[in-house]
Amino acid sequence: MIEFKNVSMQFSDDRYAVQSVDLEIQKGEFFVLIGPSGSGKTTTLKMMNRLISSTEGEIYIKGQNVNDYDIYELRWDIGYVLQQIALFPHMTIEENIVVVPELKRWSRNEIRQRGRSTFFKVNLPFSMIRTFNH
Repeated sequence: MIEFKNVSMQFSDDRYAVQSVDLEIQKGEFFVLIGPSGSGKTTTLKMMNRLISSTEGEIYIKGQNVNDYDIYELRWDIGYVLQQIALFPHMTIEENIVVVPELKRWSRNEIRQRGRSTFFKVNLPFSMIRTFNH
């Protein structure tokens, strides 16, 4: 579960990128942030994985404050899709999908299963996994 409790991000000139966000995302829930450009979507995601810090409130993942996590473990355990392309262009789709499991030193079988299950979740045929480069 991910929980935001009264989270804000304020710039030094008293403008807010995000103001007083309260939300809970349950385990396994598919969650989407939708809004116009400049509404704080990317800032909210960046606060969740500590790319930037909130100026107010607290963010919890699995009941633990994000500030108490090892930064690498925190980022490896969060999956989200950014607005702009964030893939490694020299790698296949499969290689991009399994970057974190490889960093975490999962077994080859676990890595292969993660790649396949991710393709099925987004309704891409497995035959595409090794053929497309971005």
